[in-house]
Amino acid sequence: MSERYIILDRDGVINQDSDDYIKGPEEWIPIPGSLEAIARLNHAGYSVAVATNQSGIARGLFDERELDAMHQKLHRELARLGAHVDLIAWCPHGPDDGCDCRKPAPGLYRQIARRWNQPLEGMPIVGDSLRDLQAARTVGARPILVRTGKGRRTEAELEDPTLPVFDDLAQVAAWLTSGEGTAP
Repeated sequence: MSERYIILDRDGVINQDSDDYIKGPEEWIPIPGSLEAIARLNHAGYSVAVATNQSGIARGLFDERELDAMHQKLHRELARLGAHVDLIAWCPHGPDDGCDCRKPAPGLYRQIARRWNQPLEGMPIVGDSLRDLQAARTVGARPILVRTGKGRRTEAELEDPTLPVFDDLAQVAAWLTSGEGTAP
């Protein structure tokens, strides 16, 4: 089986989101079915990366140690299912910091592409916000929207009727692993 690649947003795609930010591992709660979806992708030969804006660091709501604890929880929960994410790229900057990594800028996706030594063109990128989809389009990837997190709000703002939209990550994984989601 040839290697395949996918990039996921974190908050609102893998775990529940909050307008008050996810500030520690006790607030990091997986969306039902999301970890199993990552396991399904792994078993189908996908390498999985996570690209996440974490401006709560710039805002002083939590620090890198707390962020690491959240990601360790993700790794532990996935390991229980025989699954994993291959890498996590995150942006600690605030919206006014002018970095190239905070989505909708494509810097996080480019970091992942460099680490994987893979082109981003056509790669599925799953998000729940307009900024995830905009960053995916900027690099020529295949944006996919989920309705979890901020996804329902985002869906109402969509101007592209051809963009794939799914209820959650489990539906995306089923679509991709069934062969229906193969690139045209």
